[in-house]
Amino acid sequence: MQNRSTATFGMPSISRRALLSKTLAATWAVGGVAGVLPAAAAPAAPTTGTGRVRFAVSTYSFWQFNREDLRDISLCLDLAAEWGFDGVEILHRQMTDESNAALQKIKQRAFVNGLDLCGFSTHQGWVSPDPAVRKKNTEHTIHCIELSYALGIPTMRVNTGRWGTSGSFDELMKNRGIEPVLTGYTEEQGFQWVIEGLTECLPAAERCGVTLGLENHWGLGRTPEGVMRIVKAINSPWLKTTLDTGNFLEDPYDRLELMADDAVLVQAKTYYGGGLWYSLDLDYRRIADLLKKHRFGGYVSLEFEGREDPRKAIPQSLQMLREAFA
Repeated sequence: MQNRSTATFGMPSISRRALLSKTLAATWAVGGVAGVLPAAAAPAAPTTGTGRVRFAVSTYSFWQFNREDLRDISLCLDLAAEWGFDGVEILHRQMTDESNAALQKIKQRAFVNGLDLCGFSTHQGWVSPDPAVRKKNTEHTIHCIELSYALGIPTMRVNTGRWGTSGSFDELMKNRGIEPVLTGYTEEQGFQWVIEGLTECLPAAERCGVTLGLENHWGLGRTPEGVMRIVKAINSPWLKTTLDTGNFLEDPYDRLELMADDAVLVQAKTYYGGGLWYSLDLDYRRIADLLKKHRFGGYVSLEFEGREDPRKAIPQSLQMLREAFA
């Protein structure tokens, strides 16, 4: 791949080493077992500054919010194991049953498949002048932390939320993720609402041993400066960052690097068949070097966001990532 990124639209609280040690210990404690690839399928073991890179796949890669034949979490787990992934990241909105019995079946299914449940991807938004809306999102996030704990998942993706002034998500993407501030309010107020909301979630995160990873998503997390402003203001070992390789539409490598020291999970986008909203030409060898430089030791979790059949594109993406990181 080329050392550039192009977009086409229309379609200081705890040391990294200490945090990684805690995360790995937590993963071992819940019974996660690394998957083993057949010898013929496994390239040289890729490494970062802290050891072997482990690859996961988000269940979103299968479902993509509209492929109902691939929504079932158990099916996603079975296919991930068959294709040689080490772990699976679960998308909360993809779940159809949150009962304890259902959660324990998911955990067991991962265990017998030799997979770690390594991440829980959730949605929330505190960018609202309505205190009731913000309170509802805080309660939802705490609920998701407890689900993550029940599943034995050590890290959970969180978002800032957005102003909602651009209407639909398709419109937001058409505008490259940029939207105006709600009339009568300021961006300063938005950041304060997010900081207050996340701070209220931290006692639950600590109690459950679930590290929150603020993602460079849309809204106030659209820039690395926005993400790090919140993380640094809260200054807690229970709030770090989740790096999404596909959510910086310009200068992705420099921007990812600004968040890399605090990263607990990396979401790696691929776009085989053309992107659902846009496509990026990402240089994963360069990203691998960046993560090695910052001694990232967590999971690299595939988020396939293309139009190709996931049954073809997901194994193809894994092979590409293994080669890039090797």
